[in-house]
Amino acid sequence: MATIGDKHCDHHDRSTDSEKDRLLTSVAGYGTNNLSGSAGDPPVTLGCGSSQEEEEALRRKLKYFFMSPCDKYHAKGRKPFKLVLQFLKIVIVTVQLVLFGLSNQMVVMFKEENTVSFKHLFLKDYSDGGDDTYAVYTQGDLYESIFYTVDQYLALSDSTVGRYAYVWGQKANESALYLCQQYYKKGHIDPANDTFNIDPTVVTSCVGVNPLASPNEFRGGYKNFTLKFHKLINVTIEFKLKAINIQTIINNEIPDCYTFTITVLFDNKAHSGRVKISLINQASIKECKDPSVSGHAENYSRLAFDVFVVIVCVLSLVLCGRSIVRGLMLQYEFVQYFQVHFGRTISWTDRMEFVNGWYILLVISDVLTITGSFIKMGIESKHLASYDECSILLGTSTLLVWVGVIRYLSFFQKYNILIVTLRAAFPNVIRFCCCVAFIYLGYCFCGWIVLGPYHVKFRSLSMVSECLFSLINGDDMFVTFSEMQQNNFLVWLFSQVYLYTFISLFIYMVLSLFIALITGAYETIKHQTMESMHITELHSFIASCKDTPNSGKFRGIETSACSIFCCCDRTTTYEDALLIN
Repeated sequence: MATIGDKHCDHHDRSTDSEKDRLLTSVAGYGTNNLSGSAGDPPVTLGCGSSQEEEEALRRKLKYFFMSPCDKYHAKGRKPFKLVLQFLKIVIVTVQLVLFGLSNQMVVMFKEENTVSFKHLFLKDYSDGGDDTYAVYTQGDLYESIFYTVDQYLALSDSTVGRYAYVWGQKANESALYLCQQYYKKGHIDPANDTFNIDPTVVTSCVGVNPLASPNEFRGGYKNFTLKFHKLINVTIEFKLKAINIQTIINNEIPDCYTFTITVLFDNKAHSGRVKISLINQASIKECKDPSVSGHAENYSRLAFDVFVVIVCVLSLVLCGRSIVRGLMLQYEFVQYFQVHFGRTISWTDRMEFVNGWYILLVISDVLTITGSFIKMGIESKHLASYDECSILLGTSTLLVWVGVIRYLSFFQKYNILIVTLRAAFPNVIRFCCCVAFIYLGYCFCGWIVLGPYHVKFRSLSMVSECLFSLINGDDMFVTFSEMQQNNFLVWLFSQVYLYTFISLFIYMVLSLFIALITGAYETIKHQTMESMHITELHSFIASCKDTPNSGKFRGIETSACSIFCCCDRTTTYEDALLIN
């Protein structure tokens, strides 16, 4: 690049190796005490006078923008409020997550334990761990299982050790329990003549049962229920029960009131002679009426803590959003300056230097934390029961907050190696993964269609993908081979070729190449200071500013007093700065 200026402005053309090293290791190095220019082409300068002063002011603004929080403190004496706020946010968000996790754990445990209790109460001869094989094979066993469930429901208060209550129908003609069967409208199957005649329209017929009714009604009504086995699809028994989770008192919380919607399904859609039986339990949570716990007063500490978390996250969101806007405004000023004074267009690589991805990460984290905190407050006030949604929001936000800590470690050269390596290897890794994905998907579809009927791990595409990914990591290799059925020699032989080729290809070649890409990027970054590297126009332009953070020259251009809700600072003109100096 050409240099324009007088001879007494030639101090902008000199550079040293220390500043080059800084530019190659971390962008934050612009604010260090090393004085240098740039390697490669000489920096762009203007003539002395007002244009030169304008250029120097822009250099200082750019250099200050890319400084680390410590260097900014030395440059202008401003306290790193944003840095302190982020570390405070890490602590309080983590504490909030732990508190919610303990409460959520009790909710999940209460639901799971009740589900196990319901299976033992309402399923005839049920044993733990037998869900996949629990079924009946005769008409008599199916009738016995159905009537057993209804009888146990009617005698629930006398048989169970738990405290449950029936949920009655909301309308006069509604029952507390419904026994229903679904069947084809018309169905005639004659295997002897290899003929069938079926109308696929599904018909549903139900019988309602109410507890505590007259003996003749509830003992004889539902037992006259006749199943149409020749066209039966399934039988369902659906009812609701209420319960209270009092173990939340341990965490100084008001107990929750639960309504369990229980569905017992007798599945005969395959018409294979095997009717699979399953129990589905869905829980809804609501606030109990007139809760009373002796010696327990209203405690608003959790609510106050959640409000404090929201306030901190809002401040972080505003500060990070303001920094993003400042970066875009400074980018626009830098691009316009080069276009007006030099007639050149700044590359997208230099433009993206002004967009701080870490701030975007923190903004996303703040939004998730604020949303999750409001849901958490709704859950604790018993107005919401969205435990899963709140867990996803708070868990993801906490992950992003802890990942954001790496940004502050990147200001140190020895700790910056992870970020720089990932940044250098990321494009090649993405391209490599795109190529490998086609091979992986091919193996998934092939394994699903060929091995699915003969291997339990290949029954669905998701199971195939999970199995193959486990094989890449060396997990369950022998089990995958041994569980293959050998009743079909051709399919068994194909499975051996399929598994051996996949394991050999992905472990010995694909995985090795993947590691080699990361290692290659690491070696490149490790030896970059000993090689001649390309310096961008932005780096070259900033490197010409030899003012150190302790020089006091950065204090000349101060920003106006503004509240934290301002999106940018109104910077004083350079003429005003001269009067201050």
